[in-house]
Amino acid sequence: MNILIGIIILAASFLFAMLGLGGGMVYVPALNWAGYDFVTVALPLGLLLNGLNTSFALIQFGKKKLVDWKGGSFMAVSALLASPLGAYSSQFVDVSSLKIAFAVLVLFAAIRMLFHANKEEPDKIANLTKRIIIGIFVGLIVGFIGGMLGIGGGFIFAPVLMTLGYKTKQAAATTAFVVTFSSFSGYLGHIAQGKMHWMLTLILVGAVIIGSQLGARFMSRKAKPKLVKKIYAIVLIAIAVKLSWEAIKVFI
Repeated sequence: MNILIGIIILAASFLFAMLGLGGGMVYVPALNWAGYDFVTVALPLGLLLNGLNTSFALIQFGKKKLVDWKGGSFMAVSALLASPLGAYSSQFVDVSSLKIAFAVLVLFAAIRMLFHANKEEPDKIANLTKRIIIGIFVGLIVGFIGGMLGIGGGFIFAPVLMTLGYKTKQAAATTAFVVTFSSFSGYLGHIAQGKMHWMLTLILVGAVIIGSQLGARFMSRKAKPKLVKKIYAIVLIAIAVKLSWEAIKVFI
């Protein structure tokens, strides 16, 4: 079973590293499906793999000089600070309704991505001041909502970055930078109640290293922007469906 989970994690790491996303939405359910306890094993290990995937992908993206370190750092820190507040606030709101609203937002981003998939890459990025201001604003909002819903915000950060004039590969690389912050902070928040399965962890970390390096290398060297935008859109639609189902099944 561990080998099968390793193959699933490797494939997911390739795809999500290519997009600059962590893959936690696949890692955690896959581990839970394999019989591991959700709270003590699947969630903390999934967050660890999430952070490792994006951080290892950053190695390839960094070599190609695709990461906007300055602009991305403000978005990353804002999301990092807002996430715990969102997690605390979750006890005061109807999370199911919020998930549906967030799913609509994600679906809108997916549709917009599909419509713009065949357009040429932008030739001018927003100035640094605008990138910082919007980065802080989006980081706070998405970090807060992500903390409230228990999800990462990478799938929102990437479309926003593209709207600011980032080329597809730059958006994916900078998103990986931002998601690395939020993933490891989430992992540290859960590690106290987690259980370490060393053999499983070693297998999956190995799978993430291989998958993330291959995915990021493919993205930085060979991937066509138009194809990547279509893949982004498909992933966003899948996430929207997942969020909607999680919200609706509470009432079934």
